[in-house]
Amino acid sequence: MTRATSPIAPEQLEPVLRPALEECRTLPAEAYLSDDVLAWERDRFFEASWVCLGRSADLAAPGDQRAVRAGNEGILLVRGPDGALRGFYNSCRHRGHELLEPGETRNLRAIKCPYHAWVYSLDGALSGAPRFGGIPGFDRADWPLIPARIEEWHGWVFANASGDAPPLAGHVGNLDTVVEPWEPERLVAAERHDYVVKANWKGITENYHECYHCPSIHPALCKVTPPDSGENLVQTGCWVGGTMELMDHAETMSMTGESRGIPLRGLDPKRLREVWYIGLFPNLLISLHPDYVMTHRMEPISAGETYVECEWLFAPEATGRPDFDPGYASEFWDVTNREDWGACESVQRGLASRGQRQGPFAPEEDEVHSFMAMVACGYLDGRVSTPPRIRRTSVAV
Repeated sequence: MTRATSPIAPEQLEPVLRPALEECRTLPAEAYLSDDVLAWERDRFFEASWVCLGRSADLAAPGDQRAVRAGNEGILLVRGPDGALRGFYNSCRHRGHELLEPGETRNLRAIKCPYHAWVYSLDGALSGAPRFGGIPGFDRADWPLIPARIEEWHGWVFANASGDAPPLAGHVGNLDTVVEPWEPERLVAAERHDYVVKANWKGITENYHECYHCPSIHPALCKVTPPDSGENLVQTGCWVGGTMELMDHAETMSMTGESRGIPLRGLDPKRLREVWYIGLFPNLLISLHPDYVMTHRMEPISAGETYVECEWLFAPEATGRPDFDPGYASEFWDVTNREDWGACESVQRGLASRGQRQGPFAPEEDEVHSFMAMVACGYLDGRVSTPPRIRRTSVAV
């Protein structure tokens, strides 16, 4: 059943939504510690919204199949012989057995249930049901797989498990225009790191959206980008983000500032001197560099634990070189990620303290507030929407 009532008392959310940043306060600790709140979020933020499931290139060939989860819902992604990517609820029409174990992949010319061997074509039609041939009134046409709502966007796959969210185009809003110059759909994934972080998924996103902490814990990062640089972006969809500038000597974010890749072909001189940090609600962080795109895709495990898939995408002209090594980017960010994970895990532990109270925002944390306000409004409205505007410094895109 859909949980429409806010999982947090409205009076605890009021301080988050005051009209000016200096008056606002952070979300209450319950938002990060309660498994009941996470259950509500899975229902309303993950299943009833658009959640990123990964890269469409991971299912490139006809017959490629992958079982994933969107909130609590299981979805089977399938690449058909016509090249179309389809999604089906991961449940056999016979007795409900999963068609493929969540997290597993395979390539077959059909979809076969491992329980009683019902077989479906790649478009979901039932093509075989052992021992049902002689049953009066049984018609295979009556028992196709139930389609799940999925869309591809700039090379990523998104699902709306509930099937009733507004179109993905409205969810991303003007983010489509923001990411377009980087052409992420044509980039090639060359490296991936998987992490399990002992922190709430929202805490990881909040840490991503500010560099107030950078001088304290990110010495390598501060050598290639001024932590107080950049501007916020004005959004019309369910996302927040901003830019940071590169130091004069730096070509990109790496230990030395040197790039061993190729500048992305769609970028103007300004974008070649910046890194853009975007958080698309609820679970995709997109970091746009001059020569690569890095993403963090999150899946909550519990209120206090999150799986994070970090991936690095490069121009095919770079990955096609025999001497190409993505390590110049991934090693830098693995160091930075682990510094962040330590901070996020400490915050998670501190939120459980009897001494914890809703805190204030520094000016550098205005995008953290924007994310928290989107969450708070989502709790109250029962659905995610563009974050409310308060007095802050922003720039149009």
